[in-house]
Amino acid sequence: MEADRHRRWLISLCLMVASCAMGDVASAQTTDGGDLSFELVDPKVLRVCADPRNMPFSNEKGEGIENKLAELFADKLQKKLDYVFFPQATGFVRMTLGAHRCDVIMGFPQGDDIVQGTNPYYRTTYALVAKAGGGLEDVDTLEDPRLKGKHVGIIAGTPPATNMAIAGLMSDAKPYPLMIDTRYDNSAQAMIDDLSAGKIDAGVLWGPMAGYYAKKAGSLHITPLVKETTGPKLVYRIGMGVRPADQNWKRLLNKLIQENQGEINKILIDFGVPLLDENDRPLGAEAARQAP
Repeated sequence: MEADRHRRWLISLCLMVASCAMGDVASAQTTDGGDLSFELVDPKVLRVCADPRNMPFSNEKGEGIENKLAELFADKLQKKLDYVFFPQATGFVRMTLGAHRCDVIMGFPQGDDIVQGTNPYYRTTYALVAKAGGGLEDVDTLEDPRLKGKHVGIIAGTPPATNMAIAGLMSDAKPYPLMIDTRYDNSAQAMIDDLSAGKIDAGVLWGPMAGYYAKKAGSLHITPLVKETTGPKLVYRIGMGVRPADQNWKRLLNKLIQENQGEINKILIDFGVPLLDENDRPLGAEAARQAP
């Protein structure tokens, strides 16, 4: 289905998972009593599956969004925090969560069946990034005629590329590769560098990347793309991923998400993530921090 294909594209960008192995994810052992210790690799340690070089989400130095969320959850659970680092490319889920080397992926698009998802803890979208004062700051849809003839950066193979093609923008677009070796390349950073240098007029990035890199660069404006009327919808919910059998663990994570949503939102906002409410309206910092 087309929707499934677009969801795979999002996972490729958000998690750098282009084609995760679809082999059976190993089922966790459980008991009728639902003893959580049978579901987790180590009940005294929060073991997180993560990419060692995938900012703004995670890195080995613990500087990413998901690193900070993991620290928050480890503190609430009164557990030691540990990571299993593995490049988020082909086989990431199978070699980490599926192999019982760790117990949670901190960020995963809702609705994908390769893992069991928790309740979502944020909702965001792809965004248009433009220079402040460049005349494109108030463009809020890829269908806007002011983008005609402009050089717009796009990560090849991601959902907004379809919207751009429908809008007739691809002939002047500059594509950036989706599949890269993150030890040496960073397509989002390259796009932001080109925008800052005037080599492109605007860029389209997944919201957390857009917010993070625009904040680092300064003098850039991001606009959530929530008004598209053609092509795929560009808004997604993000939760956490656990093994299909880990029902008690999922319920505990859901409880933690609900109880700590305000602190979760603060972390996201500090990284520049454009948060949306259920009506696609931007969730301001004050409102987000007051969330239950």
